[in-house]
Amino acid sequence: MTDTRKITAPAPAALKQDATGKAKDALVGTSQRKVDALGMACGQAEYAMDLLPKNPLIGIIKTSPHAHARIKSIDTSKAEAMPGVEAVICYKNVPRIPHTTAGQGYPEPSPYDTFLFDTKVRYVGDRVAAVAAVDRETALAAARAIEVEYEVLPAVYDVDEAMSEGAPLLHDEEDAESFLPWDPTKNIAGMSDAAVGDVEKGLAEADFILEGTFDNHYTSHAALEPHVTVSWLDPNGRLVIRTATQVPYHARRICAQVLQIPAGRIHVIKPRVGGAFGGKQEILLEPVAGMLTLKTGKPVIMEYTRAEDLVSARTRHPFRMRMKVGLMKNGDIKAIDFYAILNSGAYGAHALTVLTNAGSKCLPLYRCEHLRWTGRSAYTNLPVGGAYRGYGATQGMLPLGVLMDMAAEKCGMDPVEFSLRNHIKEGETSPLFKALGEGREGVDMSIMSCGLEEAIKKGAEAIGWKDKFRKGRNAPGPKKRGVGMCILMQGSSIPEIDMAAAAMKLNDDGSVNLHVGATDLGTGSDTVLTQIAAETLKVALDEVVAFSSDTDITPFDVGAYASSTTYLSGQAVKKAAEKLIDSMMDVAAEDLGVAKDQLVHEHRGFSVVGDANKRMTFQDIALRTLYMRNQHQVMAHASAISHASPPPFAAHFAEVEVDEETGHVRCLEYVACVDCGTAINPALAEGQTEGAVINALSSAITERYIFNNQGRMVNPTFNYYKLYSTQDVPRLRTFLIETHEPTGPYGAKSVSEISTNGPLPTIANAIYDAVGVRLFESPYTPEKILAAIEAKKANA
Repeated sequence: MTDTRKITAPAPAALKQDATGKAKDALVGTSQRKVDALGMACGQAEYAMDLLPKNPLIGIIKTSPHAHARIKSIDTSKAEAMPGVEAVICYKNVPRIPHTTAGQGYPEPSPYDTFLFDTKVRYVGDRVAAVAAVDRETALAAARAIEVEYEVLPAVYDVDEAMSEGAPLLHDEEDAESFLPWDPTKNIAGMSDAAVGDVEKGLAEADFILEGTFDNHYTSHAALEPHVTVSWLDPNGRLVIRTATQVPYHARRICAQVLQIPAGRIHVIKPRVGGAFGGKQEILLEPVAGMLTLKTGKPVIMEYTRAEDLVSARTRHPFRMRMKVGLMKNGDIKAIDFYAILNSGAYGAHALTVLTNAGSKCLPLYRCEHLRWTGRSAYTNLPVGGAYRGYGATQGMLPLGVLMDMAAEKCGMDPVEFSLRNHIKEGETSPLFKALGEGREGVDMSIMSCGLEEAIKKGAEAIGWKDKFRKGRNAPGPKKRGVGMCILMQGSSIPEIDMAAAAMKLNDDGSVNLHVGATDLGTGSDTVLTQIAAETLKVALDEVVAFSSDTDITPFDVGAYASSTTYLSGQAVKKAAEKLIDSMMDVAAEDLGVAKDQLVHEHRGFSVVGDANKRMTFQDIALRTLYMRNQHQVMAHASAISHASPPPFAAHFAEVEVDEETGHVRCLEYVACVDCGTAINPALAEGQTEGAVINALSSAITERYIFNNQGRMVNPTFNYYKLYSTQDVPRLRTFLIETHEPTGPYGAKSVSEISTNGPLPTIANAIYDAVGVRLFESPYTPEKILAAIEAKKANA
């Protein structure tokens, strides 16, 4: 651990100075205690189920037992006749409105392929009907009492088969082509093509060609709090939805669309959220609970069980990826050809944007003259993929990271040396930034900050690379040790699409209320944004009171996704604070009888240049404007949109131990060196990094969905869906490599997602260093490792 974990005292009364006497940020760049830490530690934080309306109904969803079937008939009469049952809804009595469940900016790039309830089910766990009853037992009994006659249809589970001629079609509605933008006749939910240079020419000129087919697997977000929503009607008849969500404003808009009521009649409240990691960017229970409330006029609680959360919520998209790399003998990369097929599952939530990110957030990392990206998203009769931390870059880095390790070996270079030679540098660009954005064409962008060289060198030193690389394979005994590494990039917000806003209000004691639409998921964004506000205003941290994520009270923000909060919402907060300062200076200049340019902004107020005794505090300004002459409320509001997506960079290193007799792999040590620009709160940035690494290590080594031949998940509990525990976590060290991103607030870039992308290639490369076998399919289970070792022996 680095020493940045020290928690500082409340902000001092004046700006700090460094040894040279130069003014230095007092709050930004220091590990301030989270503004919600005390309430969280004392169990006082309020989650969606902690504040319930009186006498709520319990909502239950009846799901499909079949992977693919048409509903020939549905009889709800027995359920409706049961005492305590207040409502039963299905395709017969709700509007048929095509929409997407993906919480993305409007117009959403995901296909409108979903209905609240449909006449067809497309995976085991798909929605058939919903019940609202006075208690859970009654609701469950009513759901069982609904009689459904199915016409079972052929199903398809493999992406190559799904796009082949004659495959069963998932979205074969007569009007499908009117609301599906891609090609439902070929089970295509999204497609993306981009090219730079001439890949065929580059491959022909290369000295070596390396290639491989890679498959990553289904994984769950596994948040401790499952999806949960509470809905009711307020005294004015407006629908209130209190929900664990990352995207309150998108939730309101999509619910209005599905329920066919004005968005202004819906009030979405985001309480504390018990984990999200992208999964709660999806609008799943909100419209169902809302419809039940509208039908009954009563409050409704809906909460997924763990099995429902694993199957009927969202997952990380599996990919099948075929990559070919043309390499020169001197270590230069001549060409990369990347063909990726995303398994979207039954619906196309995020099918295009996750797909494109596998290319756009990975391929520009390496300098290469010829690049070709071909991407397809395929519908299958399996659970639905969605947003998951890393958002496509996690999948894309698997083939890229492994093939670059293979490339280094092929030309006789150390992977560290190869990475230093080939990674994109500050001042450089890639044509792919514009050619391949996120769901559409991107923007021209040059790298304005890059600490990757320092990150690689620091990580190699920390892991002991020179002493360990290629040293453990010939050790005596069955347990071999190896080291692996990879380099990474991500992005910060979606340029020319994402928008955030912030509002501030001056109180009569000189404190400030900060209202932001940005969504804190336990990530600490309330704290980071408060630090940015307090730094700009030059006040103590506790003099800024933050409130976030309520569609009636806070301004618009796209929500917590795309690594946008610190970078983009932080810009909005900084701009709002600067506007508030300007408004306060107007008052101070008038009262002090000087021009504004004669004022200097200092801690909690303004003084006249050359006369420190002539001063007006924020409290003076508040009292003057609220109670005395020319009365008005001093407020400010600002919005921000990103015009670039500056990448954070990282270098990851791992040491593993592999038992050649059992195939068991254990990660012994992991080092993550991350360039996130200026770390607004270093302790929180480290926490984000370590959480991402542990999440992804668990995914790479132990987690997997197991399906039977009927498409049913057979391990939908944490007993059999194996997550890392604290006993599994290796020695983990994080180093923050400080740079300054000129487009970000106080030089900040994103940090939350990038480290999710490292463990898949890093562990695969470390396994190869230990036992000499390449793994092209995750997770890295003992069975796969042992089979690869046996195959190697057989071919020796």
